[in-house]
Amino acid sequence: MTITYDPHHPKYTDEKDVRDELTRVYDLCHGCRLCFKFCTSFPTLFEMIDQHEDQDAGRLTPAQQDQVVAECFQCKLCYINCPYIPGQHEWALDFPRLMLRADAMRHANHQVSLRDKATTQFMGRTDLVGTVSSLGAPIVNKVVGAKPGSLVRKAIEKTAGVSSVRLLPPYAKQRFSTWFKKRARIRLEKRQGRVTVFPTCLVEYQEPQIGHDLVKVYERNGIECNITDAGCCGAPWLHAGDVEHFTKVAAKNVQLLADEVRRGSDIVVPQPTCGYILKKDYVDYVGGADAKLVAEHTFDAAEYLMKVHRDEDTQLNTEFTGPVPETVTYHAPCHLRAQNIGFKSRDLMKLTGTKVKLVQQCSGIDGMWGLRGENADLSIPISKKLAEELERAGGDVVTGDCHLANTAITEQTGNKPLHPLQMLARAYGIPEE
Repeated sequence: MTITYDPHHPKYTDEKDVRDELTRVYDLCHGCRLCFKFCTSFPTLFEMIDQHEDQDAGRLTPAQQDQVVAECFQCKLCYINCPYIPGQHEWALDFPRLMLRADAMRHANHQVSLRDKATTQFMGRTDLVGTVSSLGAPIVNKVVGAKPGSLVRKAIEKTAGVSSVRLLPPYAKQRFSTWFKKRARIRLEKRQGRVTVFPTCLVEYQEPQIGHDLVKVYERNGIECNITDAGCCGAPWLHAGDVEHFTKVAAKNVQLLADEVRRGSDIVVPQPTCGYILKKDYVDYVGGADAKLVAEHTFDAAEYLMKVHRDEDTQLNTEFTGPVPETVTYHAPCHLRAQNIGFKSRDLMKLTGTKVKLVQQCSGIDGMWGLRGENADLSIPISKKLAEELERAGGDVVTGDCHLANTAITEQTGNKPLHPLQMLARAYGIPEE
């Protein structure tokens, strides 16, 4: 048994070694149970172990071990609650990264079904799918926007593995990068920073309005914005266990983004899953000085603005002439909470004078996991619980940083949340395009 989360370790995908480590960690988690409320992985694990009189985690079959792995959707909330994480305890228990290791082991040892591989191939190629879908947006949106449960959606699930009952985000006719290159540039009176926007595939292909408002808000505050040719962060590959594919994508992005940093730019990411990947996973899977450089200079969109606000030599514009709601309900996504940077979006919106109500319930989407057909029955109840908490909060406006989580909110409530940067743009009086 080897306690390692290093994907380059020679034992990383050794099946016996991984299964022995799963037994060790499952036994520790069964004895602790602090994380029982975060996802179904833990209740499933505890129930299976409790079936044995001696409550020995070593009695679980490989299929039972794999069931726990399959139900983990990498929300990362274990980090917030677990007292045994590496660097804080000798047990060095990192449940999310162990689940990634188990997925990688199963993928490397050809234990993944052809169906799962086909779904990953489709969902992982976000740039290809996004490019084609944006070109044919009117037609594509009629297909993906077909009524959940319809014959069209069932056909999509059967062929591509995308859930037939989940609401899917539509594609934009014009990509964010196209808008950025065509837009009229403005002269900054006083430059307070220089950033390269890593738009993420969600902003690039599906919700470019978030990118529009980000750029306009940043420029309102004297921050010069640029973009680079970096594509998808690679999360769909990583979370499916395809480490080889993920590492190729990550290495390319690290090189491009490190060059941007060396030219004096910070990296700004408007989606929390992608920000987490750049800050954490590129360091683990690519490694080296460039990956570390990128991680050190990567910021969430609101995190960077709050940095400008609090630095002695810079100042955020706090003159809000546009509409400001009396109350805002803010959904804090799991992958943003796991970055351990505090609630920067909440703090940013508070500057407008609004009262912010915080909701921390997971959406059950977490990357692409909740959109896979086989996970719908587990994911939808989590989304419904989030909708109930948002309803209880009762804010005038709902905001959230994660577009996939926001789509789940729309699915369950019928209302479309705003990204915090969009709420800020309206408060500045910046009209929506």
